[in-house]
Amino acid sequence: MMIRSVRAHILEAPLEKPFAWSFSQADRRQSVLVEIATEDGATGWGECYGYVRPTAAMVETMAGLLAGEDALATDRLWQKLHNAFRDQGQRGIVIAALSGIDIALWDIKGKALGQPVHRLMGGPIRERVRAYATGLYRRLEGDPVAYLAEEAGGYAAEGFAAVKLKVGFGIAEDLRNAKAVREAIGPDVGLMVDANHGYDVAHAARLGRALAELDVGWFEEPVVPEDVAGYAELRLLQPVPVAGGECSFTRWDFRELFVRRALDIAQPDLCGVGGLSEGKKIADMAAAFGVRCVPHVWGTGIGLAAALQFLAVLPRNPPVHRPVEPMLELDRTEHPFRQAVLAEPLEHREGWVDVPTGPGLGIEIDREAVARFTLR
Repeated sequence: MMIRSVRAHILEAPLEKPFAWSFSQADRRQSVLVEIATEDGATGWGECYGYVRPTAAMVETMAGLLAGEDALATDRLWQKLHNAFRDQGQRGIVIAALSGIDIALWDIKGKALGQPVHRLMGGPIRERVRAYATGLYRRLEGDPVAYLAEEAGGYAAEGFAAVKLKVGFGIAEDLRNAKAVREAIGPDVGLMVDANHGYDVAHAARLGRALAELDVGWFEEPVVPEDVAGYAELRLLQPVPVAGGECSFTRWDFRELFVRRALDIAQPDLCGVGGLSEGKKIADMAAAFGVRCVPHVWGTGIGLAAALQFLAVLPRNPPVHRPVEPMLELDRTEHPFRQAVLAEPLEHREGWVDVPTGPGLGIEIDREAVARFTLR
């Protein structure tokens, strides 16, 4: 199956209600979708995580290296693209573009062999996944204590296993908000917090110690991702498990995090870490270090489908009689084309999401929706 073309689609839509996190805010949703076509008419889709224009340009640049190549040779093509840009670095936009291409190639491989990706990767270990709700962002108006409690209570009522709260707005305010959310969801629904690297080690340690009484499941991105020593230090300074990795790239970044004992929970984003090929290598390495793996998910239904295929094959860690199963991050923030790009949406039922069983990623693309949201 020879590759005929590789195309990047930039999608964009404004938000009716912008939202914010520790250092920035969003007034629109954007994404780069990757479409790969073969000479015999097969098509695969992937998605990239990152700034859209430079990432799309990198996808188009890589397209020239893929023309005429065997679309089923996923590992060889991954190495070819990775090595081709060694002098420009193996992080950031280069790996984001490679990620979308790799996911699309796995989609083609599954379709060619008539199997879902998770079967080609050795699964399934699980056929459905518990989801946690990502939301609880800062709104541009209103009382956070009131609207966060109301939003969190709604997620609990829908059946979500856990919710994730954005922090990074100051220790006192973060604690007020976390207490309000815990009261709203009760003691049986999980609560995680995410600072989007909004603190230094000293302040993160103070917050982590205070959050422990609220039974917080993990403290995500407490400090900047480059501060691996800070991550490792923070694990010793406070009792809440430390999570991170959405801004890390390839097995080499994660090797450093694991060797330095910097994480309790690894969060590779398949659309930015190097795709499904690299995500599986990272997950297996995490298991060897005794680190749980819960992928970061942010984007359209394509990235969501890739994450579900990945979650289906994650090793149980630790492999005990009743293991802690990985959860799916299910973004509940406003996103006009998240599900619109799919012919059939991927949604939860009482907090559970089924792993797609169709060939490839197990999804069909709504081309009219892709065209409608494409940035002109």
